[in-house]
Amino acid sequence: MEPVLKVENLVKRYAKRTLVGPPQDFLALDGVSFAVSSRSTLAIVGESGSGKSTLASCIACLEAPTSGNIWFEGRNLAHSAESELRKTRPQIQLIFPDPASSLNSGWSILEIVAEPLALQGKLGRKERELLACSLLERVGLSAEIAARPASGLSGGQRQRLAIARALTLDPKILILDEALSSLDCSTQAQIANLLLELQDTLGMTFLFITHDLTMAAHLADEIAVMSAGRIVEHGPTADVLRNPSHEATRQLLAAVPQLPRSSWPAIQQ
Repeated sequence: MEPVLKVENLVKRYAKRTLVGPPQDFLALDGVSFAVSSRSTLAIVGESGSGKSTLASCIACLEAPTSGNIWFEGRNLAHSAESELRKTRPQIQLIFPDPASSLNSGWSILEIVAEPLALQGKLGRKERELLACSLLERVGLSAEIAARPASGLSGGQRQRLAIARALTLDPKILILDEALSSLDCSTQAQIANLLLELQDTLGMTFLFITHDLTMAAHLADEIAVMSAGRIVEHGPTADVLRNPSHEATRQLLAAVPQLPRSSWPAIQQ
């Protein structure tokens, strides 16, 4: 089966300014390569500063890579014109760590969910509102609260709202950039189970970016470990957790010594 997303030797350099002398290059991504199959979840795991969020921004067409290829549905996004990228961005949705920073808290819940449809000129107002209410119900938010301001929602409810908004344009890939990191353990589990349900019912593909191996173990079919802008280990979730080959993976595992084997997908089969 052809992967829905294929990244080849992706490099991203930034010019890092100094107080004295010319800008210096900072290598955020250093030859990153991987592929994601349709209807599966790949977890990109690593410590802060390993390049995970830069990778997410490049795949979501928010930043241009310095070199390399990003293949999505037969198109190389790394070498596409802006007009082509505008058509592609709705199909690759990015959910941020803190939904409050990416949602207009002064708007109603309904307005936030329906906005992407309005910006794309899709459907009439009534149809947009009906679809928005349907999506709210799908992510576990009652349509009865649609007229309320988003500022009154809890952290878990805001993340459900962000997911509903991301689903409005029927994306092929959902990138979750530390999307569960700001939630308590109980709410994390609820949102993780929601994501699994959405994947099962909608056939979605997830790129799950996190520093938390516990959540990666629960959600991902495969894990890729990043360190210093490189993928240093990649394989099926159970294999990576059971037999880590790189020191970066072992350090992440050491941070969660009680990681339950019941969360390792391959062990359950």
